[in-house]
Amino acid sequence: MVPALLVGRDIETATLRARVAACAAGHGRATLIGGEPGIGKSALVRDVCDAAAAAGLTVLRGAGDELGQVLPLLPFLAALEVSGGAAAEEPGGRRAAVLRLLRGEQEFRAVDAVSAAAEQLFALVEESAARRPTLLAIDDLQWADQASVALWARLARAAGRHRLLLVGAVRTAPGDVLRALRRVVEPADLLRPGPLAAPAVDALLTASVGARPGPRLTRLAAGAAGNPLYITELVGALARAGRLAEGPAGVVDFTGARPADGAPDPAGRTAGADEPLAGGVSAADDAVPPSLAAAIADRLDFLSDEVRPTLRAAALLGVHFDVEDLAAVQRCGVAELVPVLDVAISAGVLADSAHGLGFRHPLIRAALYEELAPSVRRAWHRDAARALAAAAAPVDRVARQLLPAAEPGVPLTGWMLDWLVEAGPPLTAQAPTVAIDLLRRAVAGPGRPGERTYGMLARHLADALSRAGEQAEAERVAFTALGRVTDAEVVTELHWSLAQVRLNAGRVTDALDDLDRALAAPHLAERHRARLLTMKARIVRWMGDIDLAGALADEALDGATATGDTATVAWALHTRIVVLALRGEQLALPPLFDRALAAVADEPRLADLRLLLENNRAVVLGAVDRMGEAIAQATAVCAAAARTGSVLRLAGAHGTRGELLYDAGRWDEALADVTAFPDEVKDVSMVCNAHGIAALVLLHRGGIAEARRHLERGIPAAATIPNRLVGSLVAARALLAEHEGRPADALATLTAWISGDQELTEVIDLLPDGLRLAREHGDPATRAAMLALADSLWAKADVPHRAGLVHYGRGLHSGDPAVLRRAAACFRTAERPLWTATALGAAAVAAAEAGDRAGARAAFSDAVDGYERLGAAWDVARLQARMWAFGIRRAPRVKHRTARHGWDSLTPSEQQVVALVLRGLSNPQIAEELYVSPRTVGTHVSRILAKLDLSSRTDLVREAARRG
Repeated sequence: MVPALLVGRDIETATLRARVAACAAGHGRATLIGGEPGIGKSALVRDVCDAAAAAGLTVLRGAGDELGQVLPLLPFLAALEVSGGAAAEEPGGRRAAVLRLLRGEQEFRAVDAVSAAAEQLFALVEESAARRPTLLAIDDLQWADQASVALWARLARAAGRHRLLLVGAVRTAPGDVLRALRRVVEPADLLRPGPLAAPAVDALLTASVGARPGPRLTRLAAGAAGNPLYITELVGALARAGRLAEGPAGVVDFTGARPADGAPDPAGRTAGADEPLAGGVSAADDAVPPSLAAAIADRLDFLSDEVRPTLRAAALLGVHFDVEDLAAVQRCGVAELVPVLDVAISAGVLADSAHGLGFRHPLIRAALYEELAPSVRRAWHRDAARALAAAAAPVDRVARQLLPAAEPGVPLTGWMLDWLVEAGPPLTAQAPTVAIDLLRRAVAGPGRPGERTYGMLARHLADALSRAGEQAEAERVAFTALGRVTDAEVVTELHWSLAQVRLNAGRVTDALDDLDRALAAPHLAERHRARLLTMKARIVRWMGDIDLAGALADEALDGATATGDTATVAWALHTRIVVLALRGEQLALPPLFDRALAAVADEPRLADLRLLLENNRAVVLGAVDRMGEAIAQATAVCAAAARTGSVLRLAGAHGTRGELLYDAGRWDEALADVTAFPDEVKDVSMVCNAHGIAALVLLHRGGIAEARRHLERGIPAAATIPNRLVGSLVAARALLAEHEGRPADALATLTAWISGDQELTEVIDLLPDGLRLAREHGDPATRAAMLALADSLWAKADVPHRAGLVHYGRGLHSGDPAVLRRAAACFRTAERPLWTATALGAAAVAAAEAGDRAGARAAFSDAVDGYERLGAAWDVARLQARMWAFGIRRAPRVKHRTARHGWDSLTPSEQQVVALVLRGLSNPQIAEELYVSPRTVGTHVSRILAKLDLSSRTDLVREAARRG
């Protein structure tokens, strides 16, 4: 039997069910349902969810909430909470990490928690679709926050590449939500259920009254303008008022007779003058509620005095609510609520669903809510907030009550201030704009809280303002608080916040000046001094003064160790590690890593620093040529970061791994890693490095136009850190100059950074091209300086690739092919195939110049083989041109892959992924098999589908079967 609200929706239900079948067969799609309130959007969402569940799809369903608009991503949080086993299958606890991050229960200050959570949710949906065809349905998108709308739109663009059916329902109303979402779906993917036609209205009336409707009832229903919810609510109101009666031949019709028991009519009115209307129906007889809201409100007249107050309290909590929260607000046990809730469910006011309890329609909740005077509503919200805070409810639920509880312009007081002192950081992490609103009220007005409370609230407000991009206001708040607070602990935290705000705003000198004044204060405790020195060391290192940063970190470490401040010890050790690494002293780092990791081992609040340390250890392993261990370490950090929900650290681990894979010659995997995350969730140095590596791969392969696009994004980012060297980006800029026939400019780009002993690990990446260009286009002084730098690096750490650089430089200087072959052997030991091929190419040229044609041809062939394995077409062409000038051509070899489309274009890594897809493995399972991250696998799958002109994994399996 067709549910009443789906009568007349045959086309829409058939369309959605066909898309469920297509998704089950492997073809994803996005569908947006738009229409007026009550037109049947939610009924269609429920139907498609039922059909998807019956077809074996994973079903994730959430909805926007009018009270929840100020809190980000709540519809997706709801979808996660009700997804049951599907989400539980996700490996590594990412679902739990997302929930913690969305609720602000996990603090990672270095990245916007909303962007981080959105990125995690996107990955979680991707992985769900990889495991099993998935339906994600979000209802009431008109009440969704901007982050939810943006995430839905992003998923809509990606749905076709996955086994994902994405459904959204949005009310037609003034505003930009529907307009914005329409831009991301095809016209055929926008369903607009309109008013029911007369036959469908008749069928709906028949279903609602259980018999054929009479003419009066049909005329009354015509006033509903084909809105199915209006019609069903109208019939329900008439039935409850006793205004429907069965006549001859089983016809049910509207009757003007009042009920014998004096019950009110559907509008709650008494009888008035009978004013004849068309068709003989009087005004009194035709007492129809004038709007949908009135019709729904009429239902509430039949609620008992016992039920109504409980439902008003539930209305404070939103359309959907937790029974435990309602019990806390009502100050009773859950068991005491059960009889009242059963009555409300039986009356059709509440409905039980996968989300828990909720109002059957948002307008029912609105009617109850509007019954209360504004001043009474504020008082109820205030009491509800206090009850939820006392029950240790998540901060977002308490904040949702505090916002409407606070009168505009009236400061918060009492328990609210105490709650905000504790809840400020997680609330700021989850919803900085909400935190800003509440914290501003907390610190405003004549009733300012006590000094310590005020100082902590001001610090939270400064952090929230900074996170929201309001750096000037954040600075003003922190600076003002410093003039009013004397508590040493709070003062130290405010100086830390002020320095961070000024650093974010690019005012590094002001940040250092403030820290110096704070450090010069009399009677400064050693513990506080060590903490301030740690921040100063971090800023100085950011400016590029490595020596001073190291000295400050050492002093901070001594002070923190003496006072037992574990957090400051760990941060100081981290800064010390970075300094030594940048000096090229990697062999001195293992003991420091061990000590720092021991310091953070039992400190949950330092989980972010632990990830940072583990990631840096991967960098160091690569720098000492333990490449396999380094890549495994970076992969482990990816998994750990995914579990914690820190997208900043996850993006950082992917970036580190991408850089290691580039060095190791696994360029396709490197590209997948460095492009796996958007720039918005990375810090600026990660952005520069990612675009630098991508540009290098593309330039070596001849993709100049795409490489330029990466440089156009990386170079402006680098301008914000003018004293920092990002080797990959500088190397890419120099290589582009060579492509454009400007070798002198290329050399100048490199030599501008190859000086002194600052950031030597980054300088190393510039030396191979720098040594080559210095020999070809430089002066003796430049060549000598580069050779000296290579020698000093080898002296600091006797590892193969540094030895290879010395041999390479000396071989270029002397023109000795044997020395250049020795360099190639060192690079091969270090597992750096690009540098190996470069050294072999130089050996070929040197041998040709010496007249050794056989030796030249052998080195030439080996170099080209190395370049071709990398796909470095530009390097092959450049070397061939040099060798042809000597009349030397390469002996015939097996043709290497040159195709860019079709099956022959797949790289070895992509071929591995295809083989595992054909075995039926999901992205997470493939990731485990190949020791890569699921996001990297997802990128590979996308590239494979694009090369083969396919739209889904299912198409890939079918095409592979067709090929045999």
